[in-house]
Amino acid sequence: MEKKEIYRHALPHFQQPGQAYFVTWSLKDAVPPKALVSYTNRLNSILIQIDYAKSSNLCDTIISELKLLYYQVRMKYRKAYDDLLHLQTKFIVNLSNETYCNILSNTLNFWEGKKLENYAYCIMSNHVHWVFRLYEKDEEGNSIYLQDILQSVKRFSSTMINKSAGLKGTLWEKESFETTIRDDKHLYNAINYTLNNPVSAGLVNDWYDWKGSRLFNELAEIY
Repeated sequence: MEKKEIYRHALPHFQQPGQAYFVTWSLKDAVPPKALVSYTNRLNSILIQIDYAKSSNLCDTIISELKLLYYQVRMKYRKAYDDLLHLQTKFIVNLSNETYCNILSNTLNFWEGKKLENYAYCIMSNHVHWVFRLYEKDEEGNSIYLQDILQSVKRFSSTMINKSAGLKGTLWEKESFETTIRDDKHLYNAINYTLNNPVSAGLVNDWYDWKGSRLFNELAEIY
């Protein structure tokens, strides 16, 4: 399977067609730039150790332990990241506003059945959680990559929201936080986390009361 080359801003990324993902991105300046630098440095350090272990043909146990450590640090990073997002009270725009929420919903649904399968999403005041599976190929036989989908979604939604709000310039933080879904349990947890984000933030008592949340029909009975 063809793989997308790794690219970096603050976080390492890896992409492959046909994968399911749990993605979070936020409004520009939603999180102070240096707030999570220790986690970023730690993750990059572990990746370097993993690459060294592989190139040096170290035993699989060592590599597995390093991968587990990477996953544990990444989980702590996500928790700290989301906590900071929930603490913010001033926004460029409030994404949960009906107009902006509708723009985002339409954008997230645009590639459904064409390039991806949606599982769930949640549009919060200053960030978005999205769980979905990419198809391996589009209708023309081209490989589908997460980077391209996110660029499309963020570019179009930014243009439309800025136009509606009378704003100019960058709306979204350049960085997105994505996690590759490993198995059914991980998928369930990602969807559950996404749907219950407004509950965790104390905005509603039940996830279905949040207008920015969407669970797709084929999964509805599970939740």
